[in-house]
Amino acid sequence: MPRPKRELIDLHIHVGGAVAPHILWSIAHSQGFKLPVRNYWEFVDLVTASADKVKSLDDYLKILHTWTEKIQSSPAAIERAVYEIIGKEYRGSGVTQMELRFNPMKRNLGGERDLDHIIQAAIRGMDRAVLEYGCHTGLIFCLAREFDANINEIIVDKAIKYRSWGVVGIDLAGSEDHAMELMPDEALRYAELYKRAREAGLKTTVHTGETKSSGPEGVRAVVELLRPNRIGHGVQAAFDEGAMKLLVKNKVALELCPSSNLSTHAVADWAEMKHVVRTFMDRGVQITINTDGPYLLGTDMKREFELCEKHGILSDAEIDQCVATAHSVSFLSNEP
Repeated sequence: MPRPKRELIDLHIHVGGAVAPHILWSIAHSQGFKLPVRNYWEFVDLVTASADKVKSLDDYLKILHTWTEKIQSSPAAIERAVYEIIGKEYRGSGVTQMELRFNPMKRNLGGERDLDHIIQAAIRGMDRAVLEYGCHTGLIFCLAREFDANINEIIVDKAIKYRSWGVVGIDLAGSEDHAMELMPDEALRYAELYKRAREAGLKTTVHTGETKSSGPEGVRAVVELLRPNRIGHGVQAAFDEGAMKLLVKNKVALELCPSSNLSTHAVADWAEMKHVVRTFMDRGVQITINTDGPYLLGTDMKREFELCEKHGILSDAEIDQCVATAHSVSFLSNEP
């Protein structure tokens, strides 16, 4: 395998969607999971986002929450998952810097597993892979829109506790049917959590503007109320001049994930993806290209850029520019 021509960076990669099916298969069997399939190939179909199965963001999230995250729900499983992701991304597409995100509360089986053991296992997997491959890597803890406020507070507390161990930021993820940041009372709760995280030295990002039903309103609300460093996806802002001006004014970078946005129908096709990217670039919005869920979507960083080039979205020089932007807005850039 030839060495990739670029050292790439992935800022938006979910542990739940980035572990190879054969690794998940092995983990599931080692933990005694009863799977609803007859063989390995049916299992591959179960844990990948095929076009006939995924018609929306909720369909995509269902695969994560029902199977991949559940299979990773033990200290041994999350340690192996994190370790395998880093090695694969480095070997497969030359990713030398990455930020892996996951929700530790969705790996403790509703309290059956100790949360600190889950977190420390993820850190062990990261440290081992970094030692072997020399990658620059950090963890982002995801809050969940569907969780009660007190549960999300615990996740922020853990992120602060493990900041010096390699946890670099927090995220807010989940179906935009639970767009709590648009509800005043809930928005204030998140604003306080994000303020605490910032004051503790953590960086912040938020999933929003990912679906057509949510529109650009979520992007505007998030920027004004939560003041994140970055936004996950945010594609709907490309259809609102006010939202784009707000992104530029507040220097908020976007974590675009082309294959993911197509899979979840955040954009209709590659032509619309081109319109979104070119509009952001024309307006001066900082954009980065990422994978979201490499194995769930059958992609990697190298392929994402190849697709952008193939469809006339980015030139070779603009790809270099996106990589440079990603490095400049990485949460790993200003570590203690």
